[in-house]
Amino acid sequence: MGRLFIVPTPIGNLSDITKRAVGALSDCDLIAAEDTRVTKKLLNHLDIKKKTVSYHKFNEATRKTELVKKLKEDDYDICLVTDAGTPCISDPGYFLVREAIENDIPVIGLAGASALTIALSISGIKTDEFAFYGFLPAKKSSLVKKLNEVKENPIRTFVLYESPRRILKLLESMNDIMPVTYICVCNDLTKYYEKSYYGYVADVILQLKNNEKVEKGEYTVVGRKAEVEEETVDEFCYEAYIINEMIKLELSAKEAISITAKKLQVPKKDVYKAWVDLKEFME
Repeated sequence: MGRLFIVPTPIGNLSDITKRAVGALSDCDLIAAEDTRVTKKLLNHLDIKKKTVSYHKFNEATRKTELVKKLKEDDYDICLVTDAGTPCISDPGYFLVREAIENDIPVIGLAGASALTIALSISGIKTDEFAFYGFLPAKKSSLVKKLNEVKENPIRTFVLYESPRRILKLLESMNDIMPVTYICVCNDLTKYYEKSYYGYVADVILQLKNNEKVEKGEYTVVGRKAEVEEETVDEFCYEAYIINEMIKLELSAKEAISITAKKLQVPKKDVYKAWVDLKEFME
């Protein structure tokens, strides 16, 4: 009986490959890869010559039978890798792992790179418990439905993955549904130009819109929803919020009023009235 190794690979910085991962890739009989072309680039970098076979979301349900048959042979080890990160975390692998378990084949997971854990660790957000949703639907109606599920989940901290072309669409929908959410948006983790954005949803949208390279690199979003008990409307000083947004983000009063209303989830007209009253008081 062979063994199935779940091997994380770097998500950007090639130095993040572990010695144990290198050993497993060097010693195994076969590497099942999400994209053999991507994996061969890594193997060439590591100077490893090993046979590879494709295993991706379009063939994993059928390819699993072939791989398990090989694993049943004496001492035949297979390493499962994806293009980047840890297999089975919003990546192919579930079908093969499940099939191996059902056939009493040892499944051995290796520690290594994962955008999920890296983003959580640098978010500055409480992570004693969190809900992970991976990539949300692209279709607007499905996206809104899923974000409402995120909103209603009693677990306040959540993690999402998103592509560069859809990140602003995701955040704008999030701002409509749960604007009082503090988020950390990580881009190109572990790479030379990695950058993280912090703030409430509306703040981060503006930060990203000011980045001409917003549609490059992969994104991981960590968020924490506010509890109603934490902020009561009676305690809000709308004027202070407006001025803060104007100074911090260099916004016009009109833009700051709109963002403040969304953040505090209060009628825009109430915030506008507070601003008018302040200007009259100052005159």
